[in-house]
Amino acid sequence: MEVVSTPRLRLRRAQPNDLNALHRVMSDPVAMRYWSTPPHTTLDETRQFLDHMIAAPATESDEFLIEYRGEVIGKAGCWRVPEIGFILSSSYWGMGLAYEALSAILSRIHERFAISTITADVDPRNERCLNLLKRLGFEEIGRAERTWRVGAEWCDSVYLGHKMTTSGPVSHTG
Repeated sequence: MEVVSTPRLRLRRAQPNDLNALHRVMSDPVAMRYWSTPPHTTLDETRQFLDHMIAAPATESDEFLIEYRGEVIGKAGCWRVPEIGFILSSSYWGMGLAYEALSAILSRIHERFAISTITADVDPRNERCLNLLKRLGFEEIGRAERTWRVGAEWCDSVYLGHKMTTSGPVSHTG
């Protein structure tokens, strides 16, 4: 199994038996607040999401589940190259785990794909996500209104880009 390790995390490919663990993340209403779908209410919703993750062609997708202390706490990666996406159970926010996971993912994407920019589409109300991505070197490249309909609510988008360099991703801290 393909694994990316960081000091505290194990990033690995999803497997069918991850259904219940991933459902705990995808049904977390706080974590899903700015996701592109409402929180999952059934295992079938999560199963479809997981099946798509598993079946995605390696030439178009590079996603990992995030394990912390042996527990699946989220996912991160390019669900469709070059667009990065991630989610972390709200129980693990504020610990620097998303930063750690995404730092490793950015380096990996640079190694695997011949792309100059990694992109992200973020709800402008998701200040935590925007701040995290800016710390990782992402810069705003555009905005659009009413780009996602999540349940009965229309959401806007902030588009961000992360330029790749020949020595790997540019990382800013502070």
